[in-house]
Amino acid sequence: MEKKFGLIGSTLSHSFSKSYFDEKFFREGLRDYHYELYPLKSVDDLNTLLAENPELEGLNVTVPYKEKVMKFLTDIDSEAKNIGAVNVIKIQNGKLKGFNTDSDAFYETIEKWFPKIENAHAIILGTGGSSKAVQQALKKLAVSFEVVSRKKGKAAHTYESLAANPNVISSAHLIINTTPLGMAPNTNDFPSIDYDLITPHHYIYDLIYNPARTLFLQKSEMRGAKIKNGLEMLQIQAEKAWAIWNN
Repeated sequence: MEKKFGLIGSTLSHSFSKSYFDEKFFREGLRDYHYELYPLKSVDDLNTLLAENPELEGLNVTVPYKEKVMKFLTDIDSEAKNIGAVNVIKIQNGKLKGFNTDSDAFYETIEKWFPKIENAHAIILGTGGSSKAVQQALKKLAVSFEVVSRKKGKAAHTYESLAANPNVISSAHLIINTTPLGMAPNTNDFPSIDYDLITPHHYIYDLIYNPARTLFLQKSEMRGAKIKNGLEMLQIQAEKAWAIWNN
């Protein structure tokens, strides 16, 4: 019996999810399982997608719909509700339940990679659903953080205020990009921070995995920082999504 899964978002040409799950289904002999990409111009197109694909049993959710999709859900897992963002939907008997595997996946990768530093402090670039997942993980790790937004009033800092207060960047131990800046196909983009403030004591994490080394990571590595992309996080969250769909 055919079972279908997929990814919804706005621009999906950058996604590794289809090839990841296609290979997984082939490797595990699941010949009737399929994974498709569903770019949506608006999150409101979700209802049409579900009506046209009644065999769908699960969806991954990527930017910019991790928060917007919540209004369509019949139920939301308590952790996802606490985070305020959903990146996995389980579809069963016409009902949609939302989960967040991003936060636990980020937690697992950062716990292994980022050293135990007394009074460690992080800067999170971005305020969307991925940022909320990262914030939840850092709370569990007892790493203090400040958030940077493009707009005033949405976070502790804007990119303009960072320029006026260089100590925010220079004194941070960990800087995490949760924005889509630099993601394929727009690989020439990067967060607007002063990269001359980056030093070998910085740990720089980009949730983007395509390209493997964004300009954000390249500029940081050139200044001696330790860098990490989002591929491992993607793989872990995908396996957690698979466990949810098959529970």
